[in-house]
Amino acid sequence: MIAEINHKNIRYEVDLSKPIDISIPLQASKKNVNAWYISEPKIEPVKDGDWIGKVSEGASTNFNTISFNPHAHGTHTECVGHISNEFHSINDSLQQFFYLAEIITIQPIEEGNDQVITKNQIKTAIQSDQIEALIIRTLPNTDKKLTKQYSHTNWPYLSEEAAIFIRELGINHLLIDLPSVDKEKDDGKLLAHKAFWNYPNAIRHQATITEMVYIDNTIKDGTYLLNLQIPSFENDASPSKPVLYKIKTA
Repeated sequence: MIAEINHKNIRYEVDLSKPIDISIPLQASKKNVNAWYISEPKIEPVKDGDWIGKVSEGASTNFNTISFNPHAHGTHTECVGHISNEFHSINDSLQQFFYLAEIITIQPIEEGNDQVITKNQIKTAIQSDQIEALIIRTLPNTDKKLTKQYSHTNWPYLSEEAAIFIRELGINHLLIDLPSVDKEKDDGKLLAHKAFWNYPNAIRHQATITEMVYIDNTIKDGTYLLNLQIPSFENDASPSKPVLYKIKTA
């Protein structure tokens, strides 16, 4: 199915029959991607006395309860409520779901014991001035990201200067293939989160951060149509399913 979209007076063609899913599936396994020092997700049938909500155990339906943490257990999208004293819901913050997005690939720079994504790297990599969303793929990039246990690994992170630069470009939706845009252990500073959301001075309530995506190496850098979908959770964050579509100028 070919659809046409008009963005800033430029017409694009999109083949909606060829989605590119960059989310990580959630599974009840120790192999599930994980961060923040908690155990794996659980998907278990409800039990009520001798009754078990599982067809293979005699029930008429499979009836599972799922226990997980959106920040720790896979691809998720969060709003400023993640860092604010006041409650803000991702369900209220994310009101549109299609955006022009660009994928860029970055090899973080070593700074002491850290690996940092810098402003200059972002500035050099971005090619489009039309985008509303930015998707950052970090190197090295392997399918180990689908099952990686990130706790205590000191993953790469976005510098405060880089986050400010992305905000000043007018990009409202930032996606990255790491558990956080910030350093794992930063004493609660959360410099990149605060810079991107412009917190607490002039908060960008409509802006979102999506973490733990996975962009396969077969997906080229460039501009795509992004469909960013979440279940309707009244929470600061929700599991999400970002899907890309290749585009061409009509």
